[in-house]
Amino acid sequence: MTGAEHVGAGLTVDDLSGDSHAHLARLRVASPVAEVPAIGGFLVTGRAAAVDVLRDPETFTVDDPRFSTARVVGPSMLSLDGAAHARHRDPYVPPYRPRQVTERFEAFVQAEAGRLVAALGERAELRAELAGPLAAAVVAQSLGLDGTDTEAVARLLAWYRDIVASVAGIGEGRAPTAAGERAMGELAGAVQGHLADVHSGLDDAEVIANAAVIMFGGIETTEGMILNALWLLLGDRGARAEVAARPGLVAAAVEESLRMEPAAAVVDRYATRDVTVAGTTIPAGALVEVSLTGANRDPAEFPEPDRYDVHRPNVRRHLAFAAGPHVCIGMDLARLETRIAVATLLARRPDVQFDAGAPSPTGLVFRKPARLPIIG
Repeated sequence: MTGAEHVGAGLTVDDLSGDSHAHLARLRVASPVAEVPAIGGFLVTGRAAAVDVLRDPETFTVDDPRFSTARVVGPSMLSLDGAAHARHRDPYVPPYRPRQVTERFEAFVQAEAGRLVAALGERAELRAELAGPLAAAVVAQSLGLDGTDTEAVARLLAWYRDIVASVAGIGEGRAPTAAGERAMGELAGAVQGHLADVHSGLDDAEVIANAAVIMFGGIETTEGMILNALWLLLGDRGARAEVAARPGLVAAAVEESLRMEPAAAVVDRYATRDVTVAGTTIPAGALVEVSLTGANRDPAEFPEPDRYDVHRPNVRRHLAFAAGPHVCIGMDLARLETRIAVATLLARRPDVQFDAGAPSPTGLVFRKPARLPIIG
C-alpha cells in the first residue's frame, strides 16, 4: 500500500457525507490526491490538483459507461467530451450568459421569491416553502413551461425526484428504476415542442437528455445553494447584521457560501491513461472524484479557509461550479436566484432566525440541510 492509498484507507462514506471538512483537511495535508477505498477510486482535495483534473478532459473524462446520469437520461452535455460535448453544450450557452439571464429571468425571480416569502408563516421550512419551489419554478420557465403554474411546477418536481432517485440508485449499485424511465418519458412529452426548434442541431432524444440535465442541475444545486447560503448567513450574527445593513454585500455572501459549502460536493471523472497528479499515480480506468468541497477550503488558496468572511478578496476563485469545459452553464442564473432569495428574505423577514432542530448541510455528492426551519 502506497502512502496515498494509506491516508484514505480509514475514511468512510459517512465521514464524507456528514461533517466532512476536518476529514478532507487531513486528507489534503497528507496527500491532495489519495486513493479512498470507500468510494472505489481516488479523491482529489487540493485546489491545484482539482483544476488540473477538471481542465484536462482528454486524461480525465466523463464519457464512461459507469457515469450514472447518462444511464438514466442518455448522452448529454454532462456525459460527453470533445466534439460531441461541444455539439450538445454550445446551443445552450447563449441563453445562460449574464446579460441574457438578467433580461430573461430577473423580474420573474424577484416576483416569485417575493410571492414565496410573503406566503411564509411565522414558522416555516425554507427548503419546502422557498428554495425548492423557487428553483423548480425557474427551471420550468427556462424549459418553456409556465413557472407560475403551480401544478406544472409540482409535476416537474415529481419528475425530478424520480430521476434523481434512479441516478442515486445506480451510484449505489442498483439498476435504473421504472419510475425514472417514466419520468423521462413525461418530461419529453412536456418540453419537446418547446425546445426542438430552439436547438435544431440536436435530435429529439438529445434535446430531452439535455433538458433533464438542466432540470436536475437547476433544481438540485440551486436549491442547495439557497439553503447553504441562508444556513451560513443566518448562523453568523456578525455577518448577518452587516449584510442586512449593507444589502450590496449579499452577492459576496453568496460567493463565500459557495466556497464554504458548494451544493455539488464532488464531480466524477475517469482516467483514460496512467497518470501522476500531485505525486500520486492513478491507473487508467480509475474513478477520480474531485472534491469541490475540499478544494474550496484549501488554505494554499484561501487563508483561514474555515472562517466565513464576506470580505474575502479572492472568493471568486472557488470551484463550486467546477472548471474547464464542463463548468456549469447555469451558474449565473443560480447566482441570481440565490442572491434574490437571500435579499428578499432578509428584507421582508428581518427578525427571522433558525427554529429548533435546523440541521447542517450533509451529503456525499450534493450537500445541503435536509430541512431549514425558521421562526420570526
